[in-house]
Amino acid sequence: MHSLWLLMFLGVAVAAPLDDDDKIINGYECAPHSQPWQVYFTYKGNRWCGGSLITARWIISAAHCYKQPKTLIAHLGEHDTLKEEGTEQHIQVEKAFQYFYYNEYYTDHDFMMVKLAEPAQFNQYVQPIPIANSCPTEGSQCLVSGWGNLKTSGVEYPSNLQCLDVPVLSDSSCRSSYPSTITERMFCAGYLEGGKDSCQGDSGGPLICNGELYGVVSWGKGCAQTGYPGVYTKVCIYLDWIKNVIDNY
Repeated sequence: MHSLWLLMFLGVAVAAPLDDDDKIINGYECAPHSQPWQVYFTYKGNRWCGGSLITARWIISAAHCYKQPKTLIAHLGEHDTLKEEGTEQHIQVEKAFQYFYYNEYYTDHDFMMVKLAEPAQFNQYVQPIPIANSCPTEGSQCLVSGWGNLKTSGVEYPSNLQCLDVPVLSDSSCRSSYPSTITERMFCAGYLEGGKDSCQGDSGGPLICNGELYGVVSWGKGCAQTGYPGVYTKVCIYLDWIKNVIDNY
């Protein structure tokens, strides 16, 4: 038994879109517009995944969030999604590139670059996040944000952006939580005791440490379950590819 079936058998939630796994559980409402790089996508008008603005035209997200570009709209400058705050920018997606070794069965290389059809306008509500040049280190205190599910069972999506402070966990504890499924491209952040986590709808969103983008919300077993912290894609693995995509597409 392998692949997606194994993940389903294990009850693994791909932190993915709203119908999958990644939201913030037991976090707190972010200070409005304190995460000006935070993006969310709508797919055919419905809220989908998160992302991180890195230049005026480019967003980093998770490969498992891929949809045909013409069906995706990027929402920037948002806080309360139920209100017109006058700060929002809604921009059509032009291109989306999953990393070419992405493996949907193991959620490996869960990394994607999304190009906007027109540049975002930078202001106090919309700003890019610098990309970390190093890989995450155990014990680093980081912040994950998103509009994903608020509940470990059942569904409740917030209107206001949620934040959660999480520590980066050791590779050994990450691998012991998820035997034989953690690759070099993945790391864990969160709490082994459970109770706090990202969840469905947060997928593709940012994990920020020291003001830089270190991780992409990827997957986990359920949300906020004891012994199963959130799993994130390491941005550091893709630095050359990011530059190549931006330079050539």
